[in-house]
Formats: sequence, structure tokens, C-alpha cells
Amino acid sequence: MHFADGEVPADYLGYVRNKVFWILGGLLVLLVLLVYSISVGAVEIPISDVIATLLGQNVSHKWDAIIWNIRLPQALTAIAAGVGLSVAGVAMQSILRNPLGSPFTLGISNAGAFGAAVSVIVLGTGTMQSRVADAVTINNPYLTTIMAFLFCLLATAVILLISRIRGASPEVMVLAGVALSSLFTAGTMFLQFFSNDAQLAAVVFWTFGDVSRANWPELALIAVIVAGATIYFVANRWNYNAIDAGDETAKGLGVNVERVRLVGMVVAALVSAVIVAFLGVIGFVGLVCPHMARRIIGDDQRYLIAGSCVMGGILLLASDTVARLIVAPYVLPVAVLTAFMGAPVFIYLLLRGYRR
Repeated sequence: MHFADGEVPADYLGYVRNKVFWILGGLLVLLVLLVYSISVGAVEIPISDVIATLLGQNVSHKWDAIIWNIRLPQALTAIAAGVGLSVAGVAMQSILRNPLGSPFTLGISNAGAFGAAVSVIVLGTGTMQSRVADAVTINNPYLTTIMAFLFCLLATAVILLISRIRGASPEVMVLAGVALSSLFTAGTMFLQFFSNDAQLAAVVFWTFGDVSRANWPELALIAVIVAGATIYFVANRWNYNAIDAGDETAKGLGVNVERVRLVGMVVAALVSAVIVAFLGVIGFVGLVCPHMARRIIGDDQRYLIAGSCVMGGILLLASDTVARLIVAPYVLPVAVLTAFMGAPVFIYLLLRGYRR
């Protein structure tokens, strides 16, 4: 079949239209879920009042305080963290050509947690407050983030070294991640053993990954880092498609594989570090969401990156909403729900096997 110059095949247009439809549909679901998440909790707010308040109407001073000071920053933080973890996960899976790659499974999140624990306990950047709603305060968030980032980079360097070993399989990568997770968890426990009661309580409470501890300033920093990383990964979508076909193929297409891999892993480590430093360890989002998006959208990075971001925002926001309702009036840390959900999916991926 021949096509005139500039003519696009109808099948390809349908192929693109279907993927765009799913991404836009996911954004609509995310918007609806955002409004619902703001409306539910210990205090029920009518959805109509939520919409009116978000549009700038002064419905109630009480609603204004709850929505703008508590629920909206928490919901937006869940979306930003979900997007960040998912985009880091989908990039790692492509860069390392490993379907089980994610900040959590490769030990990068635990490395960041150890770095933040060093900052809190050794450098004194975190304190324990008497109020439950603000139990942990990070006095110097930038130093804490830098420490978390440095140890994330250390774990990333180890992963990159292992990935360069000829014939290194996905199983080897996952086992290396398990070893790194155990190493940094042991380091965190060592610090806890020599900490005082206040420091121990602060670190233990902080390691329960939860989006409710971030306010507008923390949300702004997380959003800026996640947005920058997402733009970088989208800009390199063609390079990742080439790497998916194999390193030799990518080099034949003119891709500097080593540079793309190194910079991509550093950017993913930075995203993981910022999220871990402010919210604690939130596992499995970076692993599960890219696979969920891949089942719907396919492996094309042009659409998979955007689909993974949308899926990550939906998943973490939904998990945070359920965490506030499942044992009300108590609020579970969102990391508890993501672990309950992610562990079975992780086992399923291991049992069913994987093929590039």
C-alpha cells in the first residue's frame, strides 16, 4: 500500500488517538479524585462546597481553613509524589532494561532514608514535636535533602556498576537491590541504636512514608524537582525507545547510551531523594504504576512516560484517600497501603516471568 507525501496512515492515527484518549481520561479521573479526596475525612465537606472554595468563593471560613491549609496541600503532595516516583520508575526500567527497576526495589529509597536519618540524628536537622499532627519537623530541609541525595547517588552508582557487568540479568539487579536495601536498613538501625528517645521517635515516625507531613513550601520544592525531572525524561523519550531495543541498536542510532544512562539515573535519584527526605519511604509506586500504564498504553516511551505519571498520581492519591477513611478517625500512613498493594503485584511479576 502506498501513501501520498505527507499522508498519515489511518491505522497509525487510531493508534495515537487511543493512547491520547487513555491519558486524557486518566487526567479526568485524577481531577475527580482530587475533588473527592478533599471532601472526605474526619470532617465531611460537600463536594459542591469544595468546588466553590477551589474556585475562590468564600463559602465558609471553616471550609477555607480545612481545604487550603490541610487537605489541598496533602492531596497535591500525593499527586506530585506519585508522579515523581512513577516517572523515576519508568525511566529506570528503560535505562537499565529491567522491568523490576524502581527506586524502592533497587534500594535507592532506603539509601535516601539512611541519608535523611544521618541528617536527622547526626546533624540534628529533625526534631520531635509534642503534637501528633506535626510530630516531626525538619529544621533544615535542604541539608536533609542533600544528605538523602548523596546516599541515593551512592546506591545509584552501585546499580550502574552492576548493570555494566556483561550478562547481568534482571534477577541479579533485583538481588543487588535487596542487598542494598538490607545494607542501608542496617545502617539506619545502627543510628537508631545510639540515638536518644526523641531522635529515635522522630526517625521511626519519619520512616512511615506519609504525604500529610508536607505543607505548601515542601510541596513547592517537590513539585519543582518532579516537574524538571519529568520534562527531562520526556525530552529523552526517543533515546529511551532506542535503549529499549538494545544498547548496540541505540548506539547505531547515535545515542550516547552511557551518558543517557548516567544522567537519567542521577535525575531519578534526585527525585527519589527529595520525596524520601520530606515524606519518608513510599514503596512500590515506582514499580507498579509503569506496569499498569504499560498494560494499557504499551511500551512506546512517548506515551508511556505521560501515562505512568497520570497512573502514579491516581494511585497515590487514591491510596492516601483510603488511608484516611479505612480506620477513621485514625489516619494510616499511605506507605502502609502502597506496601499492601505493591507486594502482591511484585510477587506476581516475579512468578509470571518477564520478557523484553
